[in-house]
Amino acid sequence: MHTFNIKKPSREIEPAILEKIDFLTKPKGSLGKLESLAAKICLIQQTLEPKLSKPHNILFAADHGIIAEGVSVSPKEVTWQQLSHFSHGGAGINFLCNQHGFKLVLVDAGVDYDIPAGRGIIDCKIRKSTDNFLHGPAMTLEECELAIARGASVVDQVHATGCNVVSFGEMGSGNTSSSSMWMHAFTGIPLAECIGAGAGLDKPGVAHKLDVLTRAWENYTGDDSAESYIAWFGGFEMVMAVGGMLRAAELGMTILVDGFIMTACILAASKLNPDVLEYAVFGHQGDESGHKLMLQALNADPILHLGLRLGEGSGAVCAYPILESAVRMINEMDNFQSVGVTKYF
Repeated sequence: MHTFNIKKPSREIEPAILEKIDFLTKPKGSLGKLESLAAKICLIQQTLEPKLSKPHNILFAADHGIIAEGVSVSPKEVTWQQLSHFSHGGAGINFLCNQHGFKLVLVDAGVDYDIPAGRGIIDCKIRKSTDNFLHGPAMTLEECELAIARGASVVDQVHATGCNVVSFGEMGSGNTSSSSMWMHAFTGIPLAECIGAGAGLDKPGVAHKLDVLTRAWENYTGDDSAESYIAWFGGFEMVMAVGGMLRAAELGMTILVDGFIMTACILAASKLNPDVLEYAVFGHQGDESGHKLMLQALNADPILHLGLRLGEGSGAVCAYPILESAVRMINEMDNFQSVGVTKYF
């Protein structure tokens, strides 16, 4: 499988970053998370004067074979219908991208539908839907590698425009099931604690989902490698996001991580190269059961907790203004010496 040459940011600049933040005209630590976020972006960019440039939200869409087992209230056709909706504007992610200055990039990773040309949707389709992982691997290792490569190539495209901060979204009925399987495989958290309502399952629906995924886990016959788990239980849109995240880190970009599904993707990416986490900023803690536990497993400190469970990259884009405030803080605030104010801490 393709490897990514991700450089762990040098810590040599860290004392200078912290000194600059501490000597801004404020009590030490008084801007809380803005200070830690500013330090993170400075480390990623290896500068005391960070910049956020041309943010993009890349939304991958694909269908999942596991949907045949009744693990989601969303029928399969919702995937292509929503992808078409995104292309026309008016969806949740559209207004948020418009509000916060994000370019929305739509990608067909494996939708079970022939998307018409001319809709502004990038065709990266591996094939129409993964297989049902209750009975075998969702995709082959070769397809998994292709999905990683195609996700990376989309990031190359946005990076070429001058983008240095990117979020990822998804659309795919059934993809909370894949995310739960990755969470269980990579953290060891009991499967029952990894499963939630998804798009709106009731209690009997969640119990059925747990039964299906428990049997799927029992049927797994792979070699327990990260690559095997990713291919066996993943979706094409999720694996493309993994490739995109790894390439973004390789390029030194800041990665804004969205909700449950994208957190599962950065978790999977970290099993292929742990240094990807050095470039990750976690946008929010969603209400999908298990998201809090997965964030804790990653030692992640999310920016927002707004009860979101939409996906699409919505929570990451919502969090962007906080990241922008952190960058403005370190670039635009005066320091005590420059304005002649007595340091009062």
